[in-house]
Formats: sequence, C-alpha cells, structure tokens
Amino acid sequence: MPIRSAPASLFPTPQASSGPWISAHCDGGARGNPGPAGFGALIQDGDGVVLAELSEFLGIQTNNFAEYSGLLASLDFALGHGHRRLRVVSDSELMVKQIQGKYQVKSPILRPLFDLAKKKIAMLDAFEIVHALRHKNKEADRLANQAMDRGMKRA
Repeated sequence: MPIRSAPASLFPTPQASSGPWISAHCDGGARGNPGPAGFGALIQDGDGVVLAELSEFLGIQTNNFAEYSGLLASLDFALGHGHRRLRVVSDSELMVKQIQGKYQVKSPILRPLFDLAKKKIAMLDAFEIVHALRHKNKEADRLANQAMDRGMKRA
C-alpha cells in the first residue's frame, strides 16, 4: 500500500484493493422467439468455487430479453453480496457488444434493460464482459434450460 501524506478519505480506493474478482457465466434463451424464456447464471469466485446458480423462468419473452435478464441477475448477485469486481462471460454477441458500446441498442424492449445494466455496472469498482462460444457456456445454458423446463411444467 502506498504511503500517503493526506488523510486516506481524500483518496479514492484503488481498484487493486477493492476485493477479488468473481465471475458469472450467464445465458438466456427462448423456445420460439418470442416464446417460453428463461435465464441461467453460474457465479464463481476467483478459485472456481461456485457461489450461486441462478435460474428463472421469464414467461413469454425473446431470447435477447432472456440474455439481458441473466446479466442483470448476475449484477444483482454481485452488488447484493458485496462483490465489487465482476467478470461476465456470455454467448450473446449482441448483448456483449451492446454493453461494450460496439453496437447500438435499437430495440425499445431491450433499451430499458441495457440502461439498467449500465447503471448497475457503474456501481461496481471493476467490470468486464466477454463473448464466448456456446460450448464454453454450458453450465449457464443448462440452468437457462432448467428454468424454461420449470416454466413449461417439464420434469
């Protein structure tokens, strides 16, 4: 820790000391588009220990709505449990590139979800989001499918 001559309250907390990173693999899907939809998110600490498995049926929605719902659930988990650094992995190229500012958000349905996600991201000390191919997001996909199955009354 650097030596400071002024009171510590005058300095923002450095990101390096804002706690460990946690990661969230999130996914969303809809059977039909729109159709019965759900999301799943696997939250892990830096050592790969599972902190939470999140999964929720969303009713009749689009796959992109479900993808954003998975991101929002991951952000809510991090903020609600005092985690200040979050790394998100998603197989939704659209959502990832919208959050990164590479794609515009043109959908009036997605715009409020995007705005809410950006507001929550700003509450973190550090945030990263990356796109991964579907086969690297299997556990989140499993959780999203479980949510859709529950909502459709399947075993």
